[in-house]
Amino acid sequence: MDWVLQTRRLALRRMDTRDLDFIAHMLADPDVMRYYPKLYTRDEAQAWIERQEGHYARDGHGLWLVVDRTTQEPLGQCGLAIQSVEGTLLPEIGYLVHRPHWRQGHASEAAAAVRDYAFGVLGKDLVISLIRPINIPSQGVARKLGMQPERRLVQFHDLEHMVWKITRESWTARRDA
Repeated sequence: MDWVLQTRRLALRRMDTRDLDFIAHMLADPDVMRYYPKLYTRDEAQAWIERQEGHYARDGHGLWLVVDRTTQEPLGQCGLAIQSVEGTLLPEIGYLVHRPHWRQGHASEAAAAVRDYAFGVLGKDLVISLIRPINIPSQGVARKLGMQPERRLVQFHDLEHMVWKITRESWTARRDA
């Protein structure tokens, strides 16, 4: 396999059309998508994968499929996406785990690997996560990554979001502590 990142339990790789069944099922699950503006159809899930393939080609990264290293079972997606926040392009760590795999630490483990990749390999100065104020589970993941909320709300896809961030300096201090 062409793994982009690996952790103790997880591996992340580029999504492609072989992942359509899993991605379509996950993006159509009302519990998984409760903080998103809508559920996705199968065609929209296909377009989602195609957008990620475009990000890989343009940026060298995007949202990657997260799989269990032992079983190769897909668990969700996590990666680094470039987002426009109030006119500024910022690298965002995004994560979404399918409902059968919740509460096992997969989002935190995958997102920490992406954070370390963003700073250690890509040399980013900061990374963010855009999180709805009501999305308490994602806020917990962001805290585990060492992110802090900025005290401002932004409109993103017509919904209020908090901008959580961590700088390279904060990451280095945490890593060296």
